[in-house]
Amino acid sequence: MERTLRSYLLPSLLYMLLLEAMIAAAILYWPDFEENIDTYGNILPFESVRKMVESISDTGVAAYVNLQHFYKACNVLGTAAAVFFAVGAVAGEANRGTLELWLSRPVSRTRMLLERYVTGALAMTLPIFLTTATIPLLLEQVGEEMSLSGLMLCATHESLFLLVLYSLAFCLSTVTSRPMPVALGLLFVTIFQFSIYLVMEWTHYSWFRLADLDDFQTILRTGSLDASICVPLGLANVALVVAALSLFKRRVP
Repeated sequence: MERTLRSYLLPSLLYMLLLEAMIAAAILYWPDFEENIDTYGNILPFESVRKMVESISDTGVAAYVNLQHFYKACNVLGTAAAVFFAVGAVAGEANRGTLELWLSRPVSRTRMLLERYVTGALAMTLPIFLTTATIPLLLEQVGEEMSLSGLMLCATHESLFLLVLYSLAFCLSTVTSRPMPVALGLLFVTIFQFSIYLVMEWTHYSWFRLADLDDFQTILRTGSLDASICVPLGLANVALVVAALSLFKRRVP
């Protein structure tokens, strides 16, 4: 367990620093963005993006923060982190030729796999919560404020969303010995999903509809998570973890 934690520590720290740098830069730019928001709305190419800018114009800094931190930074960097933290969990050991040695430990396969799963999940989600917690302090620098409790709910929603991709990559890792093709395939699909979100005719087929600006604005407005989205996301995670455990129990080195 300790060795696994160390292997995730540096990548998770770099991921957190990137998230923090992106939201800090975005918030410090907020006064200039607010001043020129009408100009941005007129020159942006996609109708979906223009609607986001209109939402910022109507609701102010809250929509701007949700767009910059959760929809843009966490969705983009988070999907990459989800894939790479998960796909090597078992497949990486097989690829290095150390899977047989790993399985020879006097520990049940269930415990070994759950330790890997939990460690990677924490490495992916903790940076989201930690960087989100700095947002109220950053907003004070530009004379704005947001509720920390509302932001933490948004971070919870985002984490549940990303955990589905993480769990899928983790599940695939239990049945392959080649992590890189799986990682590249999932990232390709993710990029495709992100791109069709911007096309109005196709946007409803993008899984990023489950974690877009409207979802985070609703959370802040209602002060609660949307059960119609979060419950299915949670169930999907449970199903994928159960599938991973079942597949791993039958795997031979």
